[in-house]
Amino acid sequence: MATKANSFLYPFFHSTGEIPLSDSSEHKTAMQKLQAEQNKKTKEATNPGRGLVLVHTGDGKGKSSSAFGVIIRALGWEQSVGVVQFIKGKWITGERKFFENHGKVDWHTMGDGFTWNTQNKDQDTLAAEAAFTKACEMMASANYDLIVLDEINIALRYDYLNVENVLQGLKARDKRTTVILTGRDAKPELCEYADLVSEMREIKHPFQNGIKAQRGIDF
Repeated sequence: MATKANSFLYPFFHSTGEIPLSDSSEHKTAMQKLQAEQNKKTKEATNPGRGLVLVHTGDGKGKSSSAFGVIIRALGWEQSVGVVQFIKGKWITGERKFFENHGKVDWHTMGDGFTWNTQNKDQDTLAAEAAFTKACEMMASANYDLIVLDEINIALRYDYLNVENVLQGLKARDKRTTVILTGRDAKPELCEYADLVSEMREIKHPFQNGIKAQRGIDF
């Protein structure tokens, strides 16, 4: 019989840590049902024959980090990858150093820095427009399997770019090219068009406790 201390685990475990036969049988039955459902969905799913549009947004940390993880995945399959960074400017980051040193990613950092540092909307708008012009050239070129438009959502948030123009650029991309757009406050129109939208939600952040950004963790 389970003790009071571990009774919250029942019926998954006895106090000895063993799984009851009845629960094991029920688990197997449930997993078989789940397997059948997943197999059916997989069989019915189709390949769109085109690159996808992914949006990483939300107020939590991890939007760009996740996109860089997808870059590694694409490189593992020997795919061609490009990056255009908006906003971040010449700030040296670990990911930029890594991918530039390995020479397998066509990397363009074209922002002038964080908006609270530049404090110049005209300058920021020109920088964002130049970055997006470069992004459109890359998207339409048929040279890339994956392109990451890092922090473009921030450029849209401050109206440095027009969302309709961004949508047109995405629609004009080459058929093979998948695009990831990162940054908080993604425009509703962009989320509606995208194939995938992931929202990072902040629950806790070290900066709230006065801890500075850490090299290798935050940049």
